Amino acid sequence: MIDQNKKIKTDERAVLVGVIQKDQTIEQVNEYLEELAFLAETAGANTINKFTQKLERPDSKTFVGKGKLEEIANYVKNKNIDLVIFDDELTGSQLLNISNELKVVTIDRSDLILDIFARRARTAQAKVQVELAQYQYLLPRLRGMWKHLERQGGGIGTRGPGETEIETDRRIVKDKISLLRKRLVEIDKQNFTQRKERGEFIRVALVGYTNVGKSTLMNTLSKSDVFAENKLFATLDTTTRKIVFENTPFLLSDTVGFIRKLPHHLIESFKSTLDEVREADILLHVVDVSHPQHEDQIGTVNKTLQELKAFDKPILTIFNKIDLYEERNFDDWLSDDIKEDIHRELQQKWNNITEGNCIFTSATQKTNLDELRAFILKKVREIYQVRYPYRTIQY
Repeated sequence: MIDQNKKIKTDERAVLVGVIQKDQTIEQVNEYLEELAFLAETAGANTINKFTQKLERPDSKTFVGKGKLEEIANYVKNKNIDLVIFDDELTGSQLLNISNELKVVTIDRSDLILDIFARRARTAQAKVQVELAQYQYLLPRLRGMWKHLERQGGGIGTRGPGETEIETDRRIVKDKISLLRKRLVEIDKQNFTQRKERGEFIRVALVGYTNVGKSTLMNTLSKSDVFAENKLFATLDTTTRKIVFENTPFLLSDTVGFIRKLPHHLIESFKSTLDEVREADILLHVVDVSHPQHEDQIGTVNKTLQELKAFDKPILTIFNKIDLYEERNFDDWLSDDIKEDIHRELQQKWNNITEGNCIFTSATQKTNLDELRAFILKKVREIYQVRYPYRTIQY
């Protein structure tokens, strides 16, 4: 059985590899690799260099071309590189071929994300979800990973042991997937019971790209102590708190962050955790407005919400980290009038796009938090009045 429990060791020297396909620009791929470097840092690795190649489509055997692979192999050898990370999913045979050429551990973006999730899983549910995603990732790659066994021997009496080993592993993996799915069903039943016991409270869920400040905002609004860190996927488990604004109670949940190219099997495995999103009455879509690609991140989150069939809910877009936006975009020589004009244009743009359902804030600096609380309170009360029209609510 192939060991899939390997972890990226702290301070491993890594290089990143991306392919610029016909529908992509160099700038886009460089942005993806910057994010991949942040993922690698979150996992404990140091990015030493990045390699890109223009290809109409990735090579079916080695993902990149033969010449580029030789270039990477020489660099890996000369610079004592420990780890090579590809920005797209690799097949089992591609992983095997590349590893044989590079002579170092080779993983892809999905494997890296799974490694981070495995490190950060704390509850029984998160651990089962991650393990299920790992086995689902492994299953279609078994044949490529075991190809070296098929080639052993070659004479009469030596054919077949590799195939036997593959089939044995495949059966073990399938049995494990089945067992983990049964465990998740039991955990889901327990969680469903817990959600029913919360009564008739209006539910509000924080959603957004990873590392946009959802947990910090959760702490600020609920005055609780939810784990927050400047790393990707700091939060895997959903945290729910009862909030009371002006005698109006509701439930606020912090959820796992989304990311581009999030492995499909991870979304499948974490669907039960994302039930908080599907069952929420109001979504607070938190955006890091200081990030250069925040519009792309908004698109990624909206697409994921559509996949979860949660995009038709009332959504308030919270443009967080406005203090960092000013720090990164305002020079000292800009006059206050020009700064105000930039702010006004930014707000008008997103007010038009969101039909007025947006607010600019800073969770760390507590900027516009009173306005945010008032906005949330207004939406919560509107839903209470529609859902329970004959009940007298004390405000």
